[in-house]
Amino acid sequence: MRTIAEINDKIRLKKAVVWTAEEVKAKVLEIGVNKVFKQVDVVCTGTFEPMESSGAMINLGHTDPPIKIRQCWIDGIPAYSAFGAVDLSLGATAMMDYTSSGDIFDGEFRPSMAQVERGGGHVIEDLIAGKSVSLRAIGQVTDCYPRASLETTISSKTINQFYLYNPRNLYQNFIVGVNGGDRQLYTYLGPLQPQLGNAVFSNPGAISPLFNDPELEVIGIGSRIFLGGGVGYVAWEGTQHFPLQKRLPNQTPIGPAATLALIGDAKQMKPRWVRGCYFKNYGTSLMLGVGIPLPVLTEKVIEHCAVRDEEIVAPVIDFSIPRRVRPTFGLVTYAQLKSGKITLDGKPVRVASLASMARSREVAQELKSWIEAGEFLLAESVMPLPKDRVFLPQDRWGGQVSSE
Repeated sequence: MRTIAEINDKIRLKKAVVWTAEEVKAKVLEIGVNKVFKQVDVVCTGTFEPMESSGAMINLGHTDPPIKIRQCWIDGIPAYSAFGAVDLSLGATAMMDYTSSGDIFDGEFRPSMAQVERGGGHVIEDLIAGKSVSLRAIGQVTDCYPRASLETTISSKTINQFYLYNPRNLYQNFIVGVNGGDRQLYTYLGPLQPQLGNAVFSNPGAISPLFNDPELEVIGIGSRIFLGGGVGYVAWEGTQHFPLQKRLPNQTPIGPAATLALIGDAKQMKPRWVRGCYFKNYGTSLMLGVGIPLPVLTEKVIEHCAVRDEEIVAPVIDFSIPRRVRPTFGLVTYAQLKSGKITLDGKPVRVASLASMARSREVAQELKSWIEAGEFLLAESVMPLPKDRVFLPQDRWGGQVSSE
């Protein structure tokens, strides 16, 4: 048994032994779990993948005369303003307000491709990169907030708080999308070609943070993490947190399971690790780099970190059926997915990943370098993540519970 305090003492002295999850997996195959446990203090995991349930909180500071903002657009993207007078929330998937910009063709409004493909994630990326963006706001005139409107430019240096608060990041596992229908589909996994023309997955597999702590034993509320190139924290369980998902004997889930809500100061972040993106005919999102250090407190931590892509699976889901519960083609391993080809109904199907494997590894390596340099200490969690959450679907139509 070790404690986080003991590990932090070694980090301060730059004597901690820190390995990435990939290094641990290779070492376990070479010398076994027990010998690896005796050698390593921290295991670094990482991912770089789309995380659309993300967003920024922004405080502008008060104008003179003051304004109570009730509608707001940042670089043309609507921001939510129903908080305090100058507190704003900008979601990664917010898209251009087409009523206020664009061109008219034959009496019909048609936004430009640049407008369609730009969203809240891109504005967040620009602010993190130090760029200035336009802001337009409409205020509710009151005795203490007499100003009716505001047009200005802002940057990360001209606003007070600017932090990411992401309600759902780091799915412990996810799905593989395919299309068994007759027409191309445009989804949150990107284009899916008809007749099982391709398959797409989005989790980097065995190097991903929550696959290496499947029972949520060392990651908890308050854990300090790498978030977008800066320091962040696990703020709460993520939305749609579903730890009761069915699991293999190694305790890894067979589909979407645990999730985390994350928070971190965006003024510390780097645009390399926070990138706005666009999925054709679907919408905008945010590519985000997240790394979690796992303190090696017991031998069991190494047992879990030893899991390999051959030993974890994801369900293959047919998006051609427009329902919440869709047909599946069974389970495939991440080793099969990463080979670039799987077989469905006797047919070879090429596979692509939305997660960047190279950048996921780079996140883990950068976090490792921070810890080895004594620049990043581990944090004790203040509360464990819940392990008993069920997933409640919204199967109500006209106030009645659906019988389907």
